[in-house]
Amino acid sequence: MGTVIVIGGGAAGMVAAGKAAENGHNVHLYEKNDKLGKKIYITGKGRCNITNDSDVENFIENIPGNPYFLYSALYLFDSSKTIEFFNSLGVKTKVERGNRVFPVSDKAADVVHALEKYVRKNKVKIHLGCAVKDVLTESGKAKGIVTCREETVYSDSVIIATGGLSYPGTGSTGDGYAFAKKCGHTVTPLYPSLVPLRAEEKWCADLMGLSLKNIKITIKNNKGKQIYEDFGEMLFTHYGVSGPVILSASRHLLGKFGNGAKLYIDLKPALDEKTLDSRVLRDFDKYINKNFANSLDDLLPQKLIPVILSLSGIPGQKKVHDITKEERRKLVSVLKGLELNIMGTSGYNEAVVTSGGVEVDEINPSTMESKFIKGLYFAGEVLDVDAYTGGFNLQIAFSTGYAAGSNVCMEGK
Repeated sequence: MGTVIVIGGGAAGMVAAGKAAENGHNVHLYEKNDKLGKKIYITGKGRCNITNDSDVENFIENIPGNPYFLYSALYLFDSSKTIEFFNSLGVKTKVERGNRVFPVSDKAADVVHALEKYVRKNKVKIHLGCAVKDVLTESGKAKGIVTCREETVYSDSVIIATGGLSYPGTGSTGDGYAFAKKCGHTVTPLYPSLVPLRAEEKWCADLMGLSLKNIKITIKNNKGKQIYEDFGEMLFTHYGVSGPVILSASRHLLGKFGNGAKLYIDLKPALDEKTLDSRVLRDFDKYINKNFANSLDDLLPQKLIPVILSLSGIPGQKKVHDITKEERRKLVSVLKGLELNIMGTSGYNEAVVTSGGVEVDEINPSTMESKFIKGLYFAGEVLDVDAYTGGFNLQIAFSTGYAAGSNVCMEGK
């Protein structure tokens, strides 16, 4: 049995440390924060979307960032095993819309405490408030670390599970990328992903807090080519848009804002233009003697009406019976394609994950071991793998952490 150092006490790091210790290794877990799992506490708005209750093939479909690299890890430790794992640690789970799995308690803290229990039960030595300054290698092998206290700690293997750059306040400051580069690894371009989008239109601020359900979004580049399309729920913010469909859309806009991108919101996707026009006509008949501004209550949320009035170009004081066919068609086109100019994202402070990371072609997908340095492993968000919302990213952390922890110091066994 060997000595293993795990850098990072998040989801991937705790699973890796616990599994390695379970296999009989002497494991030291180094975490720069004063507590473990700091980022987990804020996942799922404090409820922690542990995983997604679906098969590996569905997982692969929800991973736009290097999905096939994850086949082995996901089959080794899939969502059913994750649910079983947490149940065994006393965390009862429930499945919600979109197969999202949460603790029955709705408390992310219960997930952190369960992982901490797993780590401590397997006698992992935990070093809190202790950042790692350097990873030591010699003759193509991992040899240990240097801590911020200038202590040199030797080991047979090192697992880097330092996370990415998202939510830097939780300690995700990109340390692992520096370690990887020093060890000869490539780090692909990094971007905030699953992140709210900033829009040019000032009227977004007027709609702040407004949630729209059952809408369809389409994103096109400056040449009019469709980049992404989705259906679901979104939210207006003081600087633009957020919500599930927007976060997923952001993954397809990495680094593309310089050339401009447009977001089109179909407020009534269940109706084609002809059917929607008939619906509008019925409402106009109902409110025929009212002002246009007072004729849209059945069609739209109250907060959205002033914006639609403005974009339609129809004066709010105009009587409904005076609205022309052309004006009505303009209204329908606005309802079917509310347009926003996307200027960028709200950055790493609000990004769920980092897209980009350690080049996966340089990592053994079955073991998470470096192809360059024996005994050096990577797990979690530090790798160039990322998924959509819905529990997929945490499962990636658990699966890669489990793969690393299972295989560390196992050469020749």
